[in-house]
Amino acid sequence: MTMWLESYRPQRFDELLTSDSVIDSLTHLSLQANPPHLLLSGPTGCGKTAAHQLVCRQVLGPSWRATTHVLQARDLAKTAGAMAKFEEFLRPEGAGSADTLAGRTSLDAFDHNISAAAEHSPPPAGEESPAPAVGAIAPVSRIIVIEDADYLGHARQSYLRRMMEESSRSARFIFTTHTPSRIIEALRSRTQHLRMPTLSRLMIEQRLDTIATAEGIQPTQGVLGDIAHVSNGNLRKSIFMFQLLSERQLLDQRSNVQLLMSNSTRREVQLVLEEALRGRVHDWKWEVQGKKNARVLKGAMGSLDQLMTLHDLDGRGVVDRLHHFLVAGRTHYPDALLNDLLEALSICDVRLQRSAQSRIQLEELLHRVAEIGKKHVSLLS
Repeated sequence: MTMWLESYRPQRFDELLTSDSVIDSLTHLSLQANPPHLLLSGPTGCGKTAAHQLVCRQVLGPSWRATTHVLQARDLAKTAGAMAKFEEFLRPEGAGSADTLAGRTSLDAFDHNISAAAEHSPPPAGEESPAPAVGAIAPVSRIIVIEDADYLGHARQSYLRRMMEESSRSARFIFTTHTPSRIIEALRSRTQHLRMPTLSRLMIEQRLDTIATAEGIQPTQGVLGDIAHVSNGNLRKSIFMFQLLSERQLLDQRSNVQLLMSNSTRREVQLVLEEALRGRVHDWKWEVQGKKNARVLKGAMGSLDQLMTLHDLDGRGVVDRLHHFLVAGRTHYPDALLNDLLEALSICDVRLQRSAQSRIQLEELLHRVAEIGKKHVSLLS
């Protein structure tokens, strides 16, 4: 099965589903002889990955995949040996070696004609970037992409700052982030920051309609709007959901969209609530990982981390799942308990709209749920 996320990935800057100002900025920056380091910020599914791939193709030429190196910082968070893996990525020859990924050059950077352009990889700006003049600044040989740089932490960000200063003359860094305030000032000041806006429901619905026309699909009226609504601005999620429903021939009824949403996360959401109601918000346990014993977060917060990672949810997405679970009529909670839980959830929902740190608000919600569990302990036993 061909993934629509790949087959309908934007090939040009003007095909990106974002604002005109962002498209103009990306095009202008990519065509510069000396492009800057980039910081792309925005919510999940707004097009940050598609944008940085187009920038890499435009700056590096047809061979961009061989000279683009991507590290997912979220994979390093809360894992044993994270710093060693991080250094191994940036220094392939070893931590003591002077050779760095950022310091390596490529012949393709001096002449894009060395590698022929494939039909499915046209220049995103409509033309190849001009070759640098003789004696001009060194061309960009490779691009290092750090996705979800929010999860790097200060130590690894400081390590990157030194590398950007010492050995990035012919390399560029691109950082993607949900919360740019978590990037240290030393990195932010060395990058060109572009904020990618949240996608509206209408924008996502129109893109889904374009895909439906290309695939010869005629979904029931309202289905595409429902998919766009539940995806909450996440284009990647909406396309994946659309293809899943299409493959299973479930586009004939609008109720199938809500059924898919409720069944995909119901068990995980229930586990988060049940752990919190029992007072186990943070429950640390020792587990063997590899050849070492590691202290692993369990309980409600551990289950919440797994839920958010597995389903790529943000704070609002978690609140939506919790709300649907509580009002779906399958919890069998007493009315008094259910009312207190919904009230705590509504408070969290309001605070999420005013906060850039969704995890703090979600953790406070779980502590409120634990207090509610103590209050209604007789009803839960």
